Amino acid sequence: MKTPSQTVGPFYTIGLVRDRGVQNELAADGIPLEGTLYDGRGDPIPDGLVEALDPAGGRWGRSGTDADGRFALRVPAGARHLEVYVFARGLLRHQWTRIYLDASAGDEVLAGLDPAQRATLVAQREGEGLHFDIHMQGDNATVFFAH
Repeated sequence: MKTPSQTVGPFYTIGLVRDRGVQNELAADGIPLEGTLYDGRGDPIPDGLVEALDPAGGRWGRSGTDADGRFALRVPAGARHLEVYVFARGLLRHQWTRIYLDASAGDEVLAGLDPAQRATLVAQREGEGLHFDIHMQGDNATVFFAH
């Protein structure tokens, strides 16, 4: 028997992320990927959860957002893209997107989007690592996929 969906409460990360100070590693020798999770008004989401999976390597990690909506992961340097799941209060279901670690490593999914949409899925080089913000709604909304 199926049960109805419930919205994710404001304490979601407490049960799944025990230590927000630890950078969650998909690869111990990987590169840092940092970003901010934003709501539709452009405000940071302080109690969200970002999970990432490297489909080629089968490795995954999760990061709760801090008080400023920031998340941090250590990702494989050679990965083409990550499958990313976003959990936050007010969502009936998690949202699914991708992070392309290099625009030149695109595929038919990335190629099938218009340039403005494509730009919402590509991480930017920042120092020794990568930066990627997730916008749940609004003018800069990240592309999410049906699941």
